[in-house]
Amino acid sequence: MRGRWWRFLLILIITAVVLVPIVAIFFLSLQPSLGSTSTSAFTFENFTNVFTQTGVLTWLDNSLLVTVVTVIVSVVVAAPAGYVLSRGRNKLVSGFSLVLFIVQSLPVVTAVIPLFILFAQLGLVDNLTGVMIIYVGSTMSVAIWMMAAYYDSIPIALEEAAWIDGASVFGGFTRVVLRNSLPGILSTAVFAFLLAWNDYLVALVFLRSDANYTFPVGLETFFQQNATDWGPVSACAVVMMLPPIILFSVLNKYFSVGGIGGSLAGR
Repeated sequence: MRGRWWRFLLILIITAVVLVPIVAIFFLSLQPSLGSTSTSAFTFENFTNVFTQTGVLTWLDNSLLVTVVTVIVSVVVAAPAGYVLSRGRNKLVSGFSLVLFIVQSLPVVTAVIPLFILFAQLGLVDNLTGVMIIYVGSTMSVAIWMMAAYYDSIPIALEEAAWIDGASVFGGFTRVVLRNSLPGILSTAVFAFLLAWNDYLVALVFLRSDANYTFPVGLETFFQQNATDWGPVSACAVVMMLPPIILFSVLNKYFSVGGIGGSLAGR
């Protein structure tokens, strides 16, 4: 019992340390900005100002567009590719798996300069489409690995039963494997979402105009212009944190494991 209390206390301390910066950002966002006429200790005028006097709404729209496209394309491609990686047992698939492992170990910064030269020739610099292509490519290797790892937890006997009942390989994949892979799909989608939503380096290199900025780049330029005015900067940071928080709050109940293995009990 004493050991459990020590573990609980340790987890509590770690959680508190992690939450301190987040709480500080929320607190600063509610403080009156420089030059404010407000006499209240807490005010929402920082949020009003950043939405009405800056490009926050444009940055937010761009980030949401890029992120949603990245998530959809990554999941649609990684779901069948991960199935092949999980169920395939030949040298070609093993070689492809090794290539994925090598690719995912390389930092994206190693490809930024060659991609910038190539995309400049294709007219994809300062273009959200170019950024989407890079995000999808950066996400794909890990996304396929994540889907393959989840498919490995689904017994192949379930598919064999579907095949015996007349289903094709594709039918067994869509009706049996894919329907039981919601946690894996959501995990892959969340990974793609966070990569695209939080990326700063790629967006900084490839985006040039304020109208095409994603939120991290827009926030950085806002910070440069208002380096000592922490209220509006913190308000922008709070706005940027809200989508991931909402996403995890909504999807949290769908993350579960261990429900598939019991399907074969008694066989």
